[in-house]
Amino acid sequence: MRLVFAGTPEPAVVALTRLLDSEHEVLAVITQPDARRGRGKKLQPSPVAALAAERGIEILTPATLKADSEDGRAVRQRLEELAPECIPVVAYGQLIPEDLLHLAPHGWVNLHFSILPAWRGAAPVQSAILHGDDITGACTFRITQGLDTGPVLGTITQRIGAHDNADELLTTLAYAGSDLLVATMDGLEAGALEAREQQGEPSYAPKITTHDAKLDLQQPAMAIDRAIRAFTPAPGAWVLNEAEQRVKIGAARLAEDADAAPTLAPGAVAITKKAVFLGTGTTPLVVEKVQMPGKKMMEATAWARGVQAVDAEGMQWR
Repeated sequence: MRLVFAGTPEPAVVALTRLLDSEHEVLAVITQPDARRGRGKKLQPSPVAALAAERGIEILTPATLKADSEDGRAVRQRLEELAPECIPVVAYGQLIPEDLLHLAPHGWVNLHFSILPAWRGAAPVQSAILHGDDITGACTFRITQGLDTGPVLGTITQRIGAHDNADELLTTLAYAGSDLLVATMDGLEAGALEAREQQGEPSYAPKITTHDAKLDLQQPAMAIDRAIRAFTPAPGAWVLNEAEQRVKIGAARLAEDADAAPTLAPGAVAITKKAVFLGTGTTPLVVEKVQMPGKKMMEATAWARGVQAVDAEGMQWR
């Protein structure tokens, strides 16, 4: 089947690679324009654009898809010339105007990293971890004008591990979802798929901001553990130290022996020979990775070795 692929970040690269290696023909990709990335803030292509360039695939980078813009008119003309049968989408990052939704016979088919209607929106993986879900998954659905409201074509499920962070879970889903996306393209081409309307009460997963990622240390240890995993690696869970500076917590775990852990008030930090403990609303957490202001992420025990005993006394984060 003739395809144009729409996607931008690294998880979309997995799906594009799988489609390029399938029997389907990827005519071009649509991706976000070059953006400033990394420490040097140099202008760089998106991960999808980089792969497309490597594989010799045409790249379309409209700043907007709106019909009344120059970019919008140009991309419409090119899509009409390419005449794709379907446009698979993975984390493209722009809304698709209604007139474009009908351009391909099989429409625009999105790979979404939840089991819809659960966690519609920009952060489904983070939200599933944050809210303590045991099971998540991925689905393919036909894009309509609503927010992730279109009929579902295929679904897979995935158990969320007790220690999975958002990056690890998204990587797992990206690979499993890429197989689902190819299978969906196969089924559409064969006429073997029937789109099913979503069933059940929807939940929503808005984009998570840096402000959202501040930890509330008054909460129970289990809730804080989920928040740290949900916000890792981005935007990164954080607290304030005594100097009102942000300290990022890159990993933590529930104390295996709560009875042996020190008794700590919420936010109190205790450094022992073997561990760094952080007080919560219930039992302490064992902090495994921290990033101090102006420093790189490091093992909490390595950071602790550089802390003077006098400085560790009465250390309080909030």
